[in-house]
Amino acid sequence: MADNSLIRQMNKKVLRLAIPSILANITVPLVGMVDVGVVGHIGDAVAIGGMAISTMLFDLLYWNMGFLRVGTGGMIAQALGRRDLKDVMKIFTQGIGTALSIALIIFAIQYLYIDIALGFINCSPQVAEYARQYYFIRIWAAPATLSLFVFKGFFIGMQNAISPMAADITVNVANLGLCLLFAVKFGMGFKGIAWAVFTAQYTGLALCIILFLIYYRKLFKYSNVKESLRLKDLGKFFSVNGNLFVRSICFLFIYVGFTSLSANYGDTQLAVGTIIMKLLMLFSFFIDGFAYAGEALAGKYIGAKDGPLLRHSVRVIFRWCFWIAVASTVVYVLGGKWMFTLMTDKADVIEASLPFLVWLWVMPALSTSAFVWDGIYVGATSTRSIMWGMIFAALAFFGFYYALRPLWGIQALYAAYMAHVVVRSIWMYAFRNKAVFSKVPL
Repeated sequence: MADNSLIRQMNKKVLRLAIPSILANITVPLVGMVDVGVVGHIGDAVAIGGMAISTMLFDLLYWNMGFLRVGTGGMIAQALGRRDLKDVMKIFTQGIGTALSIALIIFAIQYLYIDIALGFINCSPQVAEYARQYYFIRIWAAPATLSLFVFKGFFIGMQNAISPMAADITVNVANLGLCLLFAVKFGMGFKGIAWAVFTAQYTGLALCIILFLIYYRKLFKYSNVKESLRLKDLGKFFSVNGNLFVRSICFLFIYVGFTSLSANYGDTQLAVGTIIMKLLMLFSFFIDGFAYAGEALAGKYIGAKDGPLLRHSVRVIFRWCFWIAVASTVVYVLGGKWMFTLMTDKADVIEASLPFLVWLWVMPALSTSAFVWDGIYVGATSTRSIMWGMIFAALAFFGFYYALRPLWGIQALYAAYMAHVVVRSIWMYAFRNKAVFSKVPL
């Protein structure tokens, strides 16, 4: 009875953190699908390719800054477990200060950046022109986008999944509605999609500030901005996040590599790859809800030095994720083609996608472990292990692609993407005791 009670309590804790994150995360790929879908119906394969390249330009910028959410969440969860509210506010202040500083740098290099980026991407002039139109509008949302990372990390670290859910849903629903309003109803076309993103990001930031003031204004008495931003006090923040920055770069190489290599096979294959990746993200964003729960709970229990609850939370999270992977596989097998047709009505793109649907079927089984362990490692602030795992995963991606390309052609690109998640899973499982469980007593 005691064990059953403990299981029920842990299930409630996990679901309380995971479900709001899942509801929020699902809106992310859905909005991306709407963006691609709008372009797919008002334009052609070239326009879809332009959306892929323009989105990738911002992933080049913002994926590298993912440590602002990830590192903030893990460190704040541990500080909360120690009941060190002064450290909570110090980490939050350091995150916001870093976000605004990076935004200023992005503004300063915006022209140089896009010229260099497009110089390395093999795409048609028409695709590049679409990308520039989008880029020079959305770039001005950088302060909001980066600050949102920090706010979401803060909320997750504080075991609060409702506030980041509210922020994400607000951003993504606003983006969806404004995209249809600006691009379709007002006839702004491709530029209207960029203005929708810009407006939605600042709307989300405003909501996060309001939520912070409502729920956490009492923490201001623990804040010391001058002390938080001293170089001495920034040491740990940048030590943890430096490893996560390298991790983000590896993610970036894989994502950019996938998109750029797809472009080498023509605009139609670029469009197929773009849509396949959007559909793959339906699962990854779904499972990330449990990764966030793992991050929050692992950080809290490590901070509180509670080894038994740490191990129990990990077991419960993986049990939930197993069944989610099974259900997702069934959905992809039965509805993958139908989901693809929702993204575009272009017959040539739909026909070209058929040989690649199998990758949707195998994605859940191959990637679940990697996503979940990633969140748990973040909560444990074992960022050095995460970094090395991602370095090897990036090497696996490019190694598999170039080794298999002579035999499989573009199919090797999808096989290489799956190989990188398998390498991540194996690495993090192998080092789980050293990186996570050894930090607290049994």
